[in-house]
Amino acid sequence: MATTMAKSALGNPIYPIMVVIGICHLFNDTLQAVIPAMFPVLEKEIGLTFTQLGFITFVLNMVSSVLQPVVGFFSDKKPKPYALPLGMGCTMLGLAGIAFSPNYWMILLSVIFLGLGSAVFHPEGSRVSFMAAGFKRGLSQSIYQVGGNTGQALAPLISAFVLVPFGQIGAAWFLIIAAIGIFLLSRISVWYKEQLEKEQSQKKKKTIISNLPVLTKKQIGIALGLLMAVIFVRSFYVTNMTNFYVFYLMDRYHLTIQKGQLFIFIFLAVGAIGTFFGGPMADKMGRKKVILLSFLVPIPLALLLPYIPLWLVVVFLSLIGFFIMLSFSVTVLYAQELVPTKVGTMSGLTVGLAFGMGAIGSVVIGIMMDHYGVFDTMIFISILPVLALVAFWLPSDHKMAE
Repeated sequence: MATTMAKSALGNPIYPIMVVIGICHLFNDTLQAVIPAMFPVLEKEIGLTFTQLGFITFVLNMVSSVLQPVVGFFSDKKPKPYALPLGMGCTMLGLAGIAFSPNYWMILLSVIFLGLGSAVFHPEGSRVSFMAAGFKRGLSQSIYQVGGNTGQALAPLISAFVLVPFGQIGAAWFLIIAAIGIFLLSRISVWYKEQLEKEQSQKKKKTIISNLPVLTKKQIGIALGLLMAVIFVRSFYVTNMTNFYVFYLMDRYHLTIQKGQLFIFIFLAVGAIGTFFGGPMADKMGRKKVILLSFLVPIPLALLLPYIPLWLVVVFLSLIGFFIMLSFSVTVLYAQELVPTKVGTMSGLTVGLAFGMGAIGSVVIGIMMDHYGVFDTMIFISILPVLALVAFWLPSDHKMAE
């Protein structure tokens, strides 16, 4: 009876909006993925060091990570529907700059615009997903996040089949995707505005049904701190695999850039599948259990990865990618249920932190590879997932009584 009442209160899911905002998330993160995909090209054509490549990711991710919680905070107070196509417009401008930048400093300026576009898109996109979800919050969050992770997974293919053959100028092809994204987001913004007007006229307040027990402010603060630590570990590790593991494959196994990027694609593509299943699994198993499972399985695999023969690498990358990304959408849901009145802020904080930690990780890994070599850096990174076991101290969620 209570479940039926809850479904009635939350409304029915609007699947077309859920799917389209997921596709736009795919477009946004595909355009962001052009940056790490260009690393081998920039190293060769402009002669950038690993440290400089790390700083490019640092600038991109830090702009996005710092601004996402800010955008989320203000959108919680006063949502701005047409910010979505404007954000994609910033991304388009940055992408054009990347394609034609003659030097390192122009590239850094261009990625600032890319970071700004991402900072605007993610909190507002998450809000649209939330509004369209109805009583299917887990499914909606998974669709939205898997769109982004699929976009990130395309980076190795972008590198292998577009940027390596065409060089830096090949990034201009992705302006077409940005234009399509602006069109779709403009249509979504019309629906978004209509929904806000309906809610205002009906004076309707959204209700979030939380799977978490009632916690004190201190307990919420501690839980958020632990959650941030988990996100830090995942982001640091995934950044290494996305941006720098290809150099390890080239150095240790003597693979070409194209073949090495295919290995990275497998890691990210299977990770996107894991992201999709994470939300529904969390609805059945509980948020905390999925977060723990997301690291308990990859820990031994990550520790062994630097030492295994090439034929086993694909198997290990697939398993690590699937399980470590199971928790991607779940950590967002967990944060939203910790502070259910601040959906945009929590989305901006968790996803923004992931970008920020990726930015710091890129710089640290780049410096380590320049000073200690590729192999020793990979050994150090392989130990990182162990730190995510702090998730054992997260508050346990419980099933709602029907």
